[in-house]
Amino acid sequence: MKKSTKKLIVALLASMLISMTACNGQDTQSSQTSGNTTNTSAASTAKDTETIYQVALLQSLTQGYYDGIIKASKLKEHGDTGIGTFEGVNGEMIVIDGKVYQALGDGTVKEAADDETIPFSNVTFFDSDISVDLKDIKDMASFKSELDKTVNEKGKNMFYMVKISGTFEKMHVRSELKQEKPYKSLDKALETDQREFNYENITGTVVGLYCPDYMGGLNATGWHFHFISDDRTKGGHMLELSFKEAKAELDLTPEFDLELSDNSDFQSMELAKDVNDAIKKVETDTQKD
Repeated sequence: MKKSTKKLIVALLASMLISMTACNGQDTQSSQTSGNTTNTSAASTAKDTETIYQVALLQSLTQGYYDGIIKASKLKEHGDTGIGTFEGVNGEMIVIDGKVYQALGDGTVKEAADDETIPFSNVTFFDSDISVDLKDIKDMASFKSELDKTVNEKGKNMFYMVKISGTFEKMHVRSELKQEKPYKSLDKALETDQREFNYENITGTVVGLYCPDYMGGLNATGWHFHFISDDRTKGGHMLELSFKEAKAELDLTPEFDLELSDNSDFQSMELAKDVNDAIKKVETDTQKD
C-alpha cells in the first residue's frame, strides 16, 4: 500500500530548541504542517552533507509500527551513511558507501533490494569534519565516553554521524527475526526473537549516530551504533566491543529532516507516550540465559 509522506525540516536555532523541549510532540505536529512549503530540491540537485534525514520515529518503531514508509532506493537519495531497520524489523540496517545492507536474524548480511521498504532510519551524506584517534577501548562505556569528549567540545546540541574502521578484538552484535502482524511492541518482540552474535578480531566499520538530549521525543538520545564487517558478511546492532586502536571520523551535522507517514495506523498512535524505558531496553539488553 502506497503511503504519502510529509516532511519536517528543523534548523538548530535556540528558539526551536526551547519549544521542542517544552512542548515535545505537539510542536512537532504543528511544525509538520508548515513544513509542506519547504524547498525539497536539495536531495535531487546536490548532496546535502549538513542534514540528518530521519524516517519516522524510534518511538513509533518501539511501539510496534513496522510497516515500511519509504523504499531503500529513496533512502539512498538522502544519504550514503547511516543506520535503521526494515519492514517487519527484518534485520538491522547499515548504510555505508552509498549501499544499504541488511544484517538478518540468522547472522547473514545481504545488500537490500531497492524496493525493500523501511519503517525507521537515519542517514546523511557523510562529510568528515573531525578525526579522533581512539586507543585501548575496553568496552562500550569507554567507547562512548571517548566520543562524548568530542561532542562536549564541539557542541552537544548538534547531530553527529560517526564511522570507525579497524580491527575489533571483540564485537558483540544483535539482530532479530522478521515480525508478522499483529505486531508486538519492539521490546516484547526482542524478548523472543533477538539473536546475538559474538566475533573476535574482526575487521569492519562501526556506523553510529549521536542525537542531542532534546530529541527524546523523536529518537534515542546519545549514541546508537551498528556494525558491518569489511567482507559484508557479518553485522548488526552493536551491543559491546573492544579494540586497541582506531580512528573515528565524525560528521558534525546542524540540520534535521523528518519524514512521516499519513497512514491511518501511524496517525492513530500516541507518539507522545513515554517509552523511554522500552527504548533503553531495546538499545542495550542482551538475551539472558
